[in-house]
Amino acid sequence: MGAPWTDHPAWAVVDRLSDATGRDVAELLTGADAETLRATRNAQLAAFALSLVILYAARSSGLEYVPVAAVAGHSLGEYTALVAAGAIPAEAGSRLVAARGDAMQEAADAAPGTMAAVLGLDPDLVASACAGVEGAWPANDNAPGQVVIAGTPAGVEQAAEAAKALGAKRIMPLVVGGAFHSPLMAPAQRRLDAALSAAHFHDATVDVVANVDASAHRDGFTDLLSRQLVSPVRWRESLGTLASAGVTHFLELGPGTELSGMVKRTVEGSVRANVAAPGDLDGLMAFLEGARA
Repeated sequence: MGAPWTDHPAWAVVDRLSDATGRDVAELLTGADAETLRATRNAQLAAFALSLVILYAARSSGLEYVPVAAVAGHSLGEYTALVAAGAIPAEAGSRLVAARGDAMQEAADAAPGTMAAVLGLDPDLVASACAGVEGAWPANDNAPGQVVIAGTPAGVEQAAEAAKALGAKRIMPLVVGGAFHSPLMAPAQRRLDAALSAAHFHDATVDVVANVDASAHRDGFTDLLSRQLVSPVRWRESLGTLASAGVTHFLELGPGTELSGMVKRTVEGSVRANVAAPGDLDGLMAFLEGARA
């Protein structure tokens, strides 16, 4: 997924992240097969690295000249958001992401889990569906009518049936490496805490809307990132926080366009753009000029 970016000057960050983590990040982005990238420890570092390449490319294409009101990242994306907000250097962020990926991989191997998207059901009803099931929890409140549950395979299956009985329109099993953002990640949290305690965070230069409480922060990221690992991602509420603060233009930086779709479904009247491939930079300036107006 990184091949289209190898000739862009922003690709230079990949070598820095390889040196910082002792991993061949370029190989992950250009040569790894699908099976390799399905492993959590590889997927997280690869996605983080590519998001930083795209962030730096966007900055060199005009983003650095436009005031940013706030940043937010979905799950792993919160680490990229913290780099963007100046709260942690890219290299230190990559070491945390590598530690997070290793810890989550180990926890998932020890206690296999899965996730599924529940479509067309309010979050409180999804919570009710999980409440009566052992080994199932709400994990991501992504957008209106889209809540992800996580847990043991048996727990997720039972909660999915309960959600259908409560009126869910569809259940979509997700191809993931574990039950992320659930209590099954508690062993990973303990390991991540050790890495977080060794990291040094700066006060953010802009507000960072955190996953765990959907509130804006300039500090306290050690605790927020620790709690995030075992807590639901409150993304729908986070978008509401941004909208309530007056944000109308949303720029998604990273592989894929899923977050832009969530913004469209959540924030009425929002203006959206995304940069996932070099060609997307061509329309960036027009979007940024609109945001400045």
